[in-house]
Amino acid sequence: MRPEPAYRIPFSGRAHRYTQAEVDLVARVMQEADPLTQGRHLREFEAAFAAYIGAPHCFATNNATNALELAAQLCELKPGDEVIVPAHTFTSSAYPFAKQGARLVWADSDRATRVVTAQMIADKLTPRTKVIVVVHLYGYAAQMPEIMDLARRHDLIVVEDVAQALGAEVAGRKAGTFGDLGVISFHSHKNVTTLGEGGMLVVKDPAKAALVPLLRHNGHCAFDSPREHYWTPAMGNLDLPRPGLWPSNYCLGEVECALGTELLTRIDQMNADKRVRACRFIDALGDHPELQFHRVDSTRHTYHLLAAYMDERGRPGLRDAFMERMAFEKLIKCVVQYYPLYRYPLYAKNGFGQASCPGADDFFDHMVSFPFQHWLSDEDLDYMLASTREVLEDLSR
Repeated sequence: MRPEPAYRIPFSGRAHRYTQAEVDLVARVMQEADPLTQGRHLREFEAAFAAYIGAPHCFATNNATNALELAAQLCELKPGDEVIVPAHTFTSSAYPFAKQGARLVWADSDRATRVVTAQMIADKLTPRTKVIVVVHLYGYAAQMPEIMDLARRHDLIVVEDVAQALGAEVAGRKAGTFGDLGVISFHSHKNVTTLGEGGMLVVKDPAKAALVPLLRHNGHCAFDSPREHYWTPAMGNLDLPRPGLWPSNYCLGEVECALGTELLTRIDQMNADKRVRACRFIDALGDHPELQFHRVDSTRHTYHLLAAYMDERGRPGLRDAFMERMAFEKLIKCVVQYYPLYRYPLYAKNGFGQASCPGADDFFDHMVSFPFQHWLSDEDLDYMLASTREVLEDLSR
């Protein structure tokens, strides 16, 4: 087996660099915050995020997966309920709902946009459908007005997975504000990251929003009646409104919250930087139609990732040959992402191994994702563009 090379351009696990002001802020909060979790920086981050996205009820979590776990709990699923999820996505879009007892139903994805459509959801509806999970994959926001119209007609809960698309807009609104619940990620790979992990849950219903602090922080709440001594009967109460509803600990620390508040001031600029560079890269490869990108020059796309479809008609194996040359000759690490979830043993062993999603299968089997971290230098981007052109031309001979 050939050893993995030392790449000139890796597929980095780090989305961006931090400014000196952000570094100084983190150092200051590390020394000054008391407590280091569930304090004023959490409240400030949630308020700043609510103002940014345009939604009143926002709750920071230690990662987006746990925000999805909370979302799945708030759906109050019952045995036999079905949840429609795109098969072409990261695994945590799906399994939190299976853990709540739902039956997962796989929806397809549009090959051009790489996201689910209202018609693809409609094709999977049954009388048992309870929830729709809409994933704004690669940074592109799905057509939420049409999906919400479908959901209203069928009385369905909509969960928006905005892990990859913070700041993306549809019809003048931010992704994550259409559905009943929205989930955002600040993971290391995302366009902004709160030191590697972090998430946010957006909740539309005020009654459900009132549950989130209890579910997020071990069921902690105040006692109903006043106490003469703060220590009697205990320092705090534990309660939830119904039996069978159990809490967890999904809190995000004060350092990460303070950094998140600061990062919100430049997320739009970082998204714009990536969008400009993506369009330039795509346009420069316009004479290579075998490499098909999704070009969107608007705030609907944040270009969290730069993915393309490799058209192999007449040239089977072109995608793999391209990736091999890029990796071992040019030292550029392209990757293939989002194995359709029903192909994984985890889902097959749990009864979710069957699906009819030809678009998801076809795109995965032909996709190439280029390194596209915000900190990539102009020199490296130009080198990756020149290398892509050279390899494609050589393989076309």
